[in-house]
Formats: sequence, C-alpha cells, structure tokens
Amino acid sequence: MDAEPTTPALRDFGGGPFGIYIHVPFCATRCGYCDFNTYTAGELGTSASPQSWLEGLRGELATAAARFGDLPSVTPPVETVFVGGGTPSLLGGDGLASVLDAVRANFTLAPGAEVTTESNPESTAPAFFERIRAAGYTRVSLGMQSAAQHVLSVLDRTHTPGRAVAAAREARAAGFDHVNLDLIYGTPGESDADLDASLDAVLAAGVDHVSAYSLIVEDGTALARRVRRGELPAPDEDVLAARYERIDARLSAAGLTWYEVSNWASSDAARCRHNLGYWDGGDWLGAGPGAHSHVGGVRWWNVKHPARYVDRVATGELPSAGWETLTRDERYTERVMLTLRLRTGLPLADLAPEAAPAIARAERDGLARRTGTHLILTDAGRLLADGVVRDLLV
Repeated sequence: MDAEPTTPALRDFGGGPFGIYIHVPFCATRCGYCDFNTYTAGELGTSASPQSWLEGLRGELATAAARFGDLPSVTPPVETVFVGGGTPSLLGGDGLASVLDAVRANFTLAPGAEVTTESNPESTAPAFFERIRAAGYTRVSLGMQSAAQHVLSVLDRTHTPGRAVAAAREARAAGFDHVNLDLIYGTPGESDADLDASLDAVLAAGVDHVSAYSLIVEDGTALARRVRRGELPAPDEDVLAARYERIDARLSAAGLTWYEVSNWASSDAARCRHNLGYWDGGDWLGAGPGAHSHVGGVRWWNVKHPARYVDRVATGELPSAGWETLTRDERYTERVMLTLRLRTGLPLADLAPEAAPAIARAERDGLARRTGTHLILTDAGRLLADGVVRDLLV
C-alpha cells in the first residue's frame, strides 16, 4: 500500500468540480446533541489553540498543494470552499480572512467560486459580516435550530431566540446575497406551534436557503444519555414525518423549493454548490482535525485531536489517520445513497440491472417515479428515502 493517500488518489483525479472543506474544531460550549469532532477551551487546555490550529492548517494546505502539484496536468481551480465546524465564527472576522488567505496561497480559486462559512449567531456582529464579506466569503450558514427558548435549552444551544434572525439580516446588510438558516425539528418538547414560530422567523429573515434536519440521538452524546435515563422521550418517527411535511409546505408556499431532501432554496443560484459536490460524487480536499477527503475514488481522514494534528503537520506529511480506495461496489452504494436524495434524481443508467424489481416496487408504492432518464423520489418517497435506497441496494 502507498504511504500516502494522495498517491493513488491523484491517478484518477480531475474532470469534475473540486472543493475544499476546512474543519474548525472549536466551540464555546458543547451542545448536548452534537457528536462532531469539536472541543471547548476547557477540554483542550493548553494543548492547542486557534493560533496553533491556523499554523497547522497553513502547513497542511501547503503539503497538499505540493502533492497535487505532482499531477501530470494542472490542478483544477477550486470551485467551492466551505469552512465548517465546530464554530468557525469564534475565529472572528480576521481569523476567517486568514483561513481564506491560506487557501488562496496554495490553490487557485475559480472565478465566481462559492466560499461559505458556518457561524453561531451569538459570535457574530455587523462588523464580523462586513469583514468576511470583504475577505471574499460569498455565503453564510447560521445555526438557528429553533425560535423557541425551551427547545434551544433541550439542545443546549446558547443563543437567544431572535438572534439568528438578526444575524441573518446583518449578513444581508453586509452584502451577502446567500444566507442559510439551519433548523432542527423533532426535539422533545417541541410543539407544532413552536415549529410554526420557527418557520415564521425564518421567513421573516428573508434568507434564500433553509436546511432542516430531524433530530438524531447520537450514541455517546449528552442527549443520548438523557434519553436512556428516561429524562427525555426519543423522537417519534410519525411526529418527525408530520413536521417534515409541515416544513416543506410552508417553505414551498414561500418560494423556497426543495433541491435535496433536507434543503430548500429560492433559486438555482441559492443552492449550496459545495454540498451538491458531496451529493453528486465530486472531489474535495478536507483540511483540519478529523476532516475527510475524497479524491479520485480514494477517501482519507485526518487525525482528530487538534494537538496531534498540529504535531503531524509539523513533520511535513499529510496528517491522515487512515485511507481507503473505494471498491466499485462501494462507489455504487454511495452514488445511490447520495444522488437519489436530489430533486434531479438518480440517472437510471447508473443503476444496476438487478435494481429493476426495486424500481418497480418504488413506483408501485408511490415512492419514486421514472422520467425518461432519471429515478426521482416523490413527496412520499422523501419521507422514506433511506428505505428506498436500502431496497435498491439489495
């Protein structure tokens, strides 16, 4: 096996959109439902800091660019950059500007590249949005989750109701045409009225993109422990389905159309191009602790702890913890799982002949329909997308 994942990855790299994901592993507090690779200052102590992380990021991007420079052809320009976390806005406007500078120092951004950062509403302000807009960011994604204080409390979210909407308006005032608000639905104690209030707030904010995810109780989280102890009920599947339909109806009536099962946009230009790269089988480099990459059918993932990440980068090697070359069957599985979630559907030509009976069942049950070239989920099929995928892969 080759010593580094880029060696086999670059053999089949190129030919499609290329993106970069930057993982910022810092959070002010830990939300009870979150199982992402994040750390509070108390958990890190003196072992790592945003400053040491930024130096590590610069080193990783430089090393990756050198590996990509070994290509027989020129590395394609970067179509999308997505800074996620964690809480990237904790870096402040200058910190996020430095992140984008590090990308530009090592890779070429395509004309009109989409550059997104996630942000917690509480760590933003008008000056923050003005700074990152001037630095070259084109899109902001804000974690709202809910407009109900008691729902935010169950999720251990620290922002106050109303702050997310105010932040979205500040971002628009700073010149951002593309602003997303994230919602989580199905939290224990959330009522239909709570959800309606959240949707009212989202629509009043005037954003052009909304992401809405059902609450998932992840093993190892504080929320999972509370559910296991009986302090909170587990999310109810029927309630989640009804809430999804409620969300879709409200957003659709307001001119926000679904383009992926959990995402709605006011126009094609408002869609998140970076995430479309994931769903449609694109290539991306993931930089930062725990970040995952996918290039040329090879997937690798970085060491998770920020201190170990910085130490690995300092050796001049990529900080990967492991990697794998996806088999033909694995690539097929991922293609079906991800692309079927899109409104445009999955090309029928991409499905194996053995999937024909499952396609017929999905059509018979009203879960999918065939166009001339694609298999597309119906409204009912979106609610049961995972089941449709499982049947197609049998």
